Amino acid sequence: MYLVQMLLPRSDNQGQPFPGRDFDRLKEELAARFEGVTAYLQAPADSLWKDGGETDRDDIVVFEIMTPKVDISDLQLRRSDLERRFRQDKIVVRYSQITLL
Repeated sequence: MYLVQMLLPRSDNQGQPFPGRDFDRLKEELAARFEGVTAYLQAPADSLWKDGGETDRDDIVVFEIMTPKVDISDLQLRRSDLERRFRQDKIVVRYSQITLL
């Protein structure tokens, strides 16, 4: 089994929050495709990273799905779509193998 996580910004690069319907739409898409999704929307995580000599900050939300098989090309297309929809240079999509107890 694999856990796939998608880290998305709460706001665009000008600080304007994305409407809740954008996250609701993604939640519905992922639930339909993967038969379930967990979205951490109410308590955004604080993210810091270095970009050149500056430190950037974002509030992010996390979407998680579990799947028995990872389709890399599908996840790459999904990441590209999310980058376009959320107007980002890079969206982090990561996966790891997990064991269910």
